[in-house]
Amino acid sequence: MKMAAGNWKMNKTPNEAVEFIQNLKDKVKDAETEVVVAVPYVAIPAVVETCKGTNIKVGAQNVHWEDSGAYTGEVSCSMLKELGVQYVIIGHSERREYFAETDETVNKKAHAILNAGMTPIICCGESLTQREQGVTKEHIRYQIKIALLGLTKEQVSKLVIAYEPIWAIGTGKTATAQQAEEACYVIRELVKELYDEETAESVRILYGGSVKASNAKELFDMPNIDGGLIGGASLKLDEYVAIVNYNKA
Repeated sequence: MKMAAGNWKMNKTPNEAVEFIQNLKDKVKDAETEVVVAVPYVAIPAVVETCKGTNIKVGAQNVHWEDSGAYTGEVSCSMLKELGVQYVIIGHSERREYFAETDETVNKKAHAILNAGMTPIICCGESLTQREQGVTKEHIRYQIKIALLGLTKEQVSKLVIAYEPIWAIGTGKTATAQQAEEACYVIRELVKELYDEETAESVRILYGGSVKASNAKELFDMPNIDGGLIGGASLKLDEYVAIVNYNKA
């Protein structure tokens, strides 16, 4: 099943989030796509409550790898799990750029999320300079190799990897469907190399980077793209609904 995961980033108050979900739920109830909304921490309890009885799953946008301790301002996996969170985004380029997220901390978080019974959405992607220098493949392989370190075949087969070229996030630029497919193919081949073909087929690989209603079908129809991690478009009701129902047009 394809996935349309909305990453709301730092947008919508709890009340605005609830209103959005109330307007969304009937429009996606027959979706053949898995619908996930990754909302700000403070909106999670209200959004989980509003999503009860619907096909909408709730994600968080980050987490700490320790279960408790003196980590002011952080949130643990057990806290998210108790609220009803099912997915957690880790390693997003904005977290890497602004908040010193590293490949090593992404790996620690992946272990913690899986051990708590939730599913990580692990982000990777290259900058414009890296693409222009022709090191996209090497960079993505490096990021994912470290992110998956120590994970079992069973764990990897359940997780989600999102390829997000940094140069296409919030810029309005989108990788062509072919560029996105090539990068997602690299990821799948790496998983096959590290584990086996069965695991590589099971892992879901999303494309993120200015996904919108107008390009969702072309992207999602690619053989190695299993859906999208959607930023700005997931905040606009009609746009997001069109992406979720991309195959019904």
